Amino acid sequence: MSAGAGRLSALGIDVGTTVVKAVGYDEQGAEAAVSRGAVPVDRPRAGWAEQDMGAVWAAVVEAVRAVVDEAGSAPGLLALTAQGDGAWLVDADGAPTGPAPLWNDGRAAQVLADWTRTGVEEEFAATTASRPSTGMAAPLLAWFRDHDPDRLARSASVLSCSGWVFSCLTGERVTDLSGALSLLDADRRDWSDDLLAATGLVEHRGLLPELRGDDARVATLLEGAAAELGVPAGTPVVLAPYDIAATAIGAGAVERGAATCILGTTLCPEIVVEKVPAGVRTGITVASGTPGRWLRAFPTMAGGDVLEWATRTLGAADVRELVALAADSPPGARGVTFLPYLSPAGERNPFTDTAARGSVHGLSFDAERPDVARAVLEGLTMTIRDCLAVADQAPRSLALCGGGTASATWVQLIADVTGLTVRRCADTEVGARGAVLAGLVATGAEPDLSTAARRVPEAGEPVEPETGAAAHYDAAYADFTALRETVRPTWGTTR
Repeated sequence: MSAGAGRLSALGIDVGTTVVKAVGYDEQGAEAAVSRGAVPVDRPRAGWAEQDMGAVWAAVVEAVRAVVDEAGSAPGLLALTAQGDGAWLVDADGAPTGPAPLWNDGRAAQVLADWTRTGVEEEFAATTASRPSTGMAAPLLAWFRDHDPDRLARSASVLSCSGWVFSCLTGERVTDLSGALSLLDADRRDWSDDLLAATGLVEHRGLLPELRGDDARVATLLEGAAAELGVPAGTPVVLAPYDIAATAIGAGAVERGAATCILGTTLCPEIVVEKVPAGVRTGITVASGTPGRWLRAFPTMAGGDVLEWATRTLGAADVRELVALAADSPPGARGVTFLPYLSPAGERNPFTDTAARGSVHGLSFDAERPDVARAVLEGLTMTIRDCLAVADQAPRSLALCGGGTASATWVQLIADVTGLTVRRCADTEVGARGAVLAGLVATGAEPDLSTAARRVPEAGEPVEPETGAAAHYDAAYADFTALRETVRPTWGTTR
């Protein structure tokens, strides 16, 4: 919790995969109070990743209440963003019908394999301008249809995480365009009946909630929720775009060509574009919150959680110690290379392969802990470059946000590996800032996001690639991608 809170003008809620954040902003738009609470991810079976929906709501209540109590005043606006994808199923009364499988859940791998074999994947990509992954709502609904039809029979709506929390706050079961990713006709900005037919989900169309556009994001806080949060009933509640889009807004990336990269549980390079692309090979296309603009994003299945894994595996006290360990090894990690595809669900960007697995190469008796730590950090950073390489346009600079920006070593490595000028965002919680900016536009306090983005605090000093780094990492990147293609045939062969 931060100190020095005062009268709140707005409060942003960002429900991440493992951490729920609530940020109170004062009347000048500065962060006045921040509260964070952990939410566990349950893995009851190999490849599964799910959350208790009630626990997520409880964490939201605790975080918001803490900010309000510290400030001693209630905000005039609540703005909400959250992790995307998943299947947050509720019954006719709005109660969960079970735990929610998340964006990084892998149970629908066979569904995706069948879609690839039968051509549904290509129709999906052509309709949504996004490549499907196992944790999207459509393949998860197909999995429930085949393996747990009773769950679908008991459910009345399939929501996103933000849709679930919004329903707890307002009683409305809806989704905004950014949260409709996996069954959205991107050109028509509406649910796709053709895609429902192709995926065999026509009989479950009733589960799809009402779609809300950029001009219909606002509802009011219910009395019951108000009592839990300590915020007056009737307070406006804004359903902002989901977290990667809200983060781009909070970083000020709202104009064409602006690029950001989230260093969180997922690594997510993303670039603002002006039209829905055709023939997408990878990545997703998300409604950005600005009419006529979209976000081309490349969220990976594994990101910051790889650093947590390496911290445990290498016996470091925490991620900070892991990064310090990596700094004791030279660029190239003395020949050790790490492929960071550790998610049990495989990888979705910059390629899709549910069988993808991580590995360490180049080990010898000469390799020590710092070399492996360095290889892990370089492998993750190569993934950022890999995603940017398949983007529709090349950025000239890159705004960085998320927990990973606390590491100056990693920030410098990102500049060196990508060859780009990078800047760290000034806010501690960029997604919450973006949600509030979207909220100001939705409630009429700002005319549009371009104007609202002027409220974004000045970014930190630019970090330039170090002299001589480009040539080294150009060669290292070529070696990294060649190694991946060499070992790819071995994925899925180990049982």
